[in-house]
Amino acid sequence: MASDAVRARMVQRLAAQGIADARVLRAMGTVERHLFVDSALVNQAYEDTSLPIGLGQTISKPNVVSRMIELLLGASALAGKPGDRLGRVLEIGTGCGYQAAVLSHVATEVYSIERLRGLHERARTNLRPFRLATVHLLLGDGMIGYAKGAPYAGIIAAAGGEAVPEAWITQLAVGGRIVAPTQSATGGQALVVIDKTARGVERRILEAVHFVPLKSGIA
Repeated sequence: MASDAVRARMVQRLAAQGIADARVLRAMGTVERHLFVDSALVNQAYEDTSLPIGLGQTISKPNVVSRMIELLLGASALAGKPGDRLGRVLEIGTGCGYQAAVLSHVATEVYSIERLRGLHERARTNLRPFRLATVHLLLGDGMIGYAKGAPYAGIIAAAGGEAVPEAWITQLAVGGRIVAPTQSATGGQALVVIDKTARGVERRILEAVHFVPLKSGIA
């Protein structure tokens, strides 16, 4: 697969869809998404579609990954510093490891937690060739976050619950931001952005999204 050219086309499409942050576009153009999907799905790797990764889970659409990371980079901790990397990030739901790889290009350190042992192992295998010293993969319950790595400049979730767990807000640094899907009033899901400021917590509900449900425990 001549993935460089295909990835470049994907990045052009993302820019046309409104993704404007150069850091995000550069990261999306660097990470080889086809290395994170089953060989049978390689030809669809750079299409704007979610793909199954086993155990009832999916790899999110490139547009959704880009949009959520771009929102994360809008945290007030980075205000006026558009070229800078975000500090330490907590990712809830490692999946196949793709988003963690993308995050490694825009954050100084990434803690990524996965509750499904099979996916945790798959992500380890997928990420090993990249030798990303700043990415730490954890098997655990994402709903309780990872207090040892806190405080986080950003928390990003690839699964949606009824509400954002209080543990995530506690583990977020002042000036940090959470980007996560949550249940909307209509019973679907919507993207929520939570900013932690010196004055308290501010929430914004954005567009409708569709993610796997957020669950507790390890399986």
